[in-house]
Amino acid sequence: MHELAVTQSILEIANRHASEAGATKVTGIYIKIGRLSSIVDDSVEFYWDIISQDTLSEGAKLHFDRVPARLHCLDCNTDFEMKDELAPCPHCGSINLKVISGDEFWLESIEIEKETGEPV
Repeated sequence: MHELAVTQSILEIANRHASEAGATKVTGIYIKIGRLSSIVDDSVEFYWDIISQDTLSEGAKLHFDRVPARLHCLDCNTDFEMKDELAPCPHCGSINLKVISGDEFWLESIEIEKETGEPV
């Protein structure tokens, strides 16, 4: 259910920036989501269709960019990409790991139209 709050935040940010830019419509929303994030794309899309009605962002296409999870082993100093489930370091077997990337979640950019009807 936390996807509703997240989606509301995305909508608020997109509409605010679109309005400040003099947009007549938001046509695209570009979102970065790390693999370790608990955000579910389908849930965001579901809520988006409902809460964006009658706003500048109604009908905007959501674009999700999934960031792979990268970990750092604090014992052997190895960096590696998580392939499947969280697993020990492939070099030394340690579970003393630090997340380098993959827990991101942010609105990267928006695509808008101004009165000319051309995307900006």
